[in-house]
Amino acid sequence: MVSAQAVKFVVMGASTVVLARLLTPRDYGLVGMVVVVTGFVSLFKNLGLSTVMIQRPELTHEQVSTLFWLNLVISGALALITLLLSPFVAWFYSEPRLTAITALFGIGFIISALSSSHEAIIRRQMRFFVLAAIDICALLLGIVVAIVMASRGAGVWALVFNQLTFLTVYTVGLWIVCSWLPGLPVRNSGVRPLLAFGRDLTGYNVLNYFTRNLDNLLIGKFWGAQQLGIYAKAYQLLLMPLEQLGIPLDGIALTALSRLTDSPDRYRRVYLRMLDKVAMFSMPGVALMIVTSDWLVRILLGPTWMEAVRIFAVLGLMGILEPTANTMGWLMISQGRSKHVFQWGIINSTIAVGSFILGLKWGAFGIALSFSLMGVFVRVPLLFWFATRVGPIQTTDIYRRIVLPLVAAAIVFLTIYVIRDSVVVSPFVGMIIASALAFAVTLAVFLITSEGRARIKDVQMMIRQILHREAHDQMV
Repeated sequence: MVSAQAVKFVVMGASTVVLARLLTPRDYGLVGMVVVVTGFVSLFKNLGLSTVMIQRPELTHEQVSTLFWLNLVISGALALITLLLSPFVAWFYSEPRLTAITALFGIGFIISALSSSHEAIIRRQMRFFVLAAIDICALLLGIVVAIVMASRGAGVWALVFNQLTFLTVYTVGLWIVCSWLPGLPVRNSGVRPLLAFGRDLTGYNVLNYFTRNLDNLLIGKFWGAQQLGIYAKAYQLLLMPLEQLGIPLDGIALTALSRLTDSPDRYRRVYLRMLDKVAMFSMPGVALMIVTSDWLVRILLGPTWMEAVRIFAVLGLMGILEPTANTMGWLMISQGRSKHVFQWGIINSTIAVGSFILGLKWGAFGIALSFSLMGVFVRVPLLFWFATRVGPIQTTDIYRRIVLPLVAAAIVFLTIYVIRDSVVVSPFVGMIIASALAFAVTLAVFLITSEGRARIKDVQMMIRQILHREAHDQMV
């Protein structure tokens, strides 16, 4: 899964380089305005039931079939609601083109609903290679459509049909590889407890989405499409590499930890090993991106996007801790603590909204800086405590595991910051040198201490196990 995400990262990075030169910040800003609305509506399309299907140890065919049809009906209603909202979206932003853009994005709800049950079934079976292959194929075809349309002057419509193409190909691929076919919905099939669990997760998703997109809405409303496009692209540029590690691990971690809740010692050992890898690979990597943010923006987006550099850099402060903070969701969901997930959503939203209001006066940069600082010093420490109040993981376990990666990240930043201006090179060559230096510094920091050496040996052992299993599978 991680290897597949690496392929996706390369493909998405290459497409970003191309599309950023064919499209304008305003094109991305228009889509950002629509996604604020359609993304919120989409939170209700499966009521959190995909996650429930993965977390629950046993499910019947009748339950899955009932959930499939329920999800399809809900998604059809959401598509209709989106269509009705499209004129309001255009009026709110004073942009007539948003009516058609919003309506087209609504069609994606129905397409996505057709595949949600099939995807959950494949994840329960841990057929992650199949999911990754379908995902990459859908991504490639969507990018091809976007590039062709953008090169012919389609502008923002290239981004719209990129999304629709991806959803269609992904859905068709899942139906081809998944042998399950839905039956008729059945009353009293035992879905009520699943709906209650999904209700709490949906409540959290609603609050979290509001938190994640209120900044876009405020910037678009008070500062316009230009600043929104720059802010959204800087955010996307930061999240893109982080998601390459988080996305494959989320599904795997939830599936694995959900099966270990009856064995606290094994649960704790497995979670902490995963946390080690997340922190070890993400923290120094984000530090590298922060200190070379101007090179990254120039390489990936081009000189017209240089205003995004400082926004990218300050968002990176939060990005250092974000992958580690995301693992708190593994704990609460795998332990069946859906109410705690919803309660955290309320706390998190309150903190984030306050940070947006504080930074709004200074535009996109002010919001980015306020959100990052509030996250580092308030939100994440509070989350660590909240998520570990129950269960075999303690708050001190988290801090002990992230100290060494944080030290490595700080030394990576300082080392590259000190030497980068003394070496006059192109951004591309500079990134190669800085990346090699970041790897060497991180490795040296971990080799200095016995704990760091133990973590490196653990990674080596895992790689050997994976290679041995692949060789065994090939022989069989």
